[in-house]
Amino acid sequence: MKSHFTFTKKQRNGIFLLLLLVVAFQCLYYFIDFSNDEPFKSSPELIAFQNEIDSLKQLKVENSKPKIYPFNPNFITDYKGYTLGMSSEEIDRLLAFRANDKWVNSAKEFQQVTRVSDSLLEIISPYFKFPEWVTQPKKTYQKSNVFNNEPKTYDQKIDLNKATASQLQSVYGVGEKLSANIINKRNQFDGGFASDVELQEVYGLKPDVIENITNKFTVKTPRSIQRIKLNTATRDQLVTIKYIDYEIAHNIIEERTLREGFKSLDDLTKVKGFPLNKIEIIKLYLMLE
Repeated sequence: MKSHFTFTKKQRNGIFLLLLLVVAFQCLYYFIDFSNDEPFKSSPELIAFQNEIDSLKQLKVENSKPKIYPFNPNFITDYKGYTLGMSSEEIDRLLAFRANDKWVNSAKEFQQVTRVSDSLLEIISPYFKFPEWVTQPKKTYQKSNVFNNEPKTYDQKIDLNKATASQLQSVYGVGEKLSANIINKRNQFDGGFASDVELQEVYGLKPDVIENITNKFTVKTPRSIQRIKLNTATRDQLVTIKYIDYEIAHNIIEERTLREGFKSLDDLTKVKGFPLNKIEIIKLYLMLE
């Protein structure tokens, strides 16, 4: 015990100095204010970072809220009505209304049936989704006098090769797109259409629309076509005609040989593989003699 608690004079002086320093530092800490009086200034980067954190927190709060998806109010169940904030009496009124095979077709009618408050209706009505036959009922139109598709005489008809887009659009079934298709097809030929039948080659034109067009328009200034003699034409001459390939040309010559010549252009319908739906257009480029 004596060796552990007996100090020399030098050791006692060291201990005393240590205690003095401890007391001195304690007094300094207690009596002197080391805080910075200047307010803390946030840097722009720190402010931007804090704003981003706040926005993420707000987004998390919004995402945690119950979401309402579009729904048909006619099929609200007890649980669905409860989550929407409806009272049991309001839900029962709707269920009783639907039990009679009746339907709610508007937000106003929904309020009349359920008697929900205006504030609740304002919250939930934007999510109402009614069938299309309710929101977009078919409109009944009276027959317009704008489209007059009664057949006209040849003199009354407008030259199809000179018709403008607005004139073509006066035909029922022809809009901006189809009128543009007709004019574009006409411009592909040097001289325009050769016959009304070439309307069959216009993209998008249906037979009933073509009939409506030819009731009011016809080709009065047809382009010139160099016709080929059907009964003497070679295979190479025949294949220059659109819709006729080498196989069909070969079949035409075979059929012509068997018949000892065609008596009519309509005899081409007897040729094997002949494109019957294009015969009127093909006949524009052929003649018998």
